[in-house]
Formats: sequence, structure tokens, C-alpha cells
Amino acid sequence: MQTRREIALKLAALAAGIPVFGTRVVLADPGPPNGRPSEYSSDDIVANGHRFFGSLSRGLAEVVEAAAKRWGKPNGYVLGQEAGGAFIGGLRYGEGVMYTRNAGDLKVFWEGPSLGFDAGADGDRTMMLVYNLPATNAIFRRYGGVDGSAYLIGGFGMTALVNDDVYVVPIRTGLGARLGFNVSYLKFTESSTWNPF
Repeated sequence: MQTRREIALKLAALAAGIPVFGTRVVLADPGPPNGRPSEYSSDDIVANGHRFFGSLSRGLAEVVEAAAKRWGKPNGYVLGQEAGGAFIGGLRYGEGVMYTRNAGDLKVFWEGPSLGFDAGADGDRTMMLVYNLPATNAIFRRYGGVDGSAYLIGGFGMTALVNDDVYVVPIRTGLGARLGFNVSYLKFTESSTWNPF
């Protein structure tokens, strides 16, 4: 019997166009490695988050600690901005910089569709914690998830997206209102594009 989490991950993988065979999700090779980034401590992430979010950062430490308990120490993080909207189907676009301790920084763009019971619009400052990243260029793939799994702590929303064993955990705070449950994915790219697929 499959758990709800396994079913949700399969739905997210199918929405991202990733083939699913039996109980395994088959993923594309991220390409040749260019150096595994070192991990960040929770204190490093919180300090950088406070600088990035400014006066909105109250409650950030609680969210980072909750993520650390679940996924451990991230070996990269993205700081950026995004905007999205939905009415049943939705779109999200963003851009930022992925920071690593020893493998360099990288400009990234992301976009993605969503489908579900979802309505509203939002604009967010976003910090994405990246776990188990084997190389900086491995960020450039699709990460599927279920946005209904988001929860709020101190005004921050947190979700988890996954591709193979690499987790991307967006932490968002911003303006707007969006309510619902959806299956979605984010596609990270090297340049800006309007195509979310």
C-alpha cells in the first residue's frame, strides 16, 4: 500500500513530465558534476535570511529549524523574487541567485505551472534551501511537489519540492492572497523564459 506522500510525489512527477515506473520515479541525469557544494549551518542560513527579508524576517529562524529537523543541512540556497497567480490552473515565475559555500554562485530563473483547487495572486521574496545538491549545475531540472503541504510559521510559507534525492524548499513571504491545494513543479533554467513547461 502506498502512502499519501508517495502518491503525491508520483502525481507531481507526472505533472512535471517525469516518467514513473512502478514505485520508482525515473529522472534525467543532471550532467557532469562540477564540485559538490559544502553544507551551511542553520545560523548561516538565518543570518543571510535576516539580511534578505529585512523587517519581515521575524519567524524565519523557526522555519529554518523546522527544515533542518526534516532535511538536515542545506548545501546551497537561492535568494530571489517571484510572482504567481492561479485560477484552477496557475503559473509562477521567479529569478534569483543560488549561493554555495565552495562551488560558486549562480544566477537562476524558475517557472512552473500548477493544477488544482487554487485561486489568487502573490508576489514574494523567496529563499529556497537546497539539499543534497551534487553539483551547482544539477539545479537545472524540474522539481515536483504538492503546494497544499505548505504551512505557515511567523508569516512564512514553506513547501518542499523534490527530484531524485535533491530537495528544494522554498520559504516565501510577500504580498497577495492565494488559497488552495495544487500539484505543481518548478523548472530551473539558466535564462529567463515564458515557457513554464
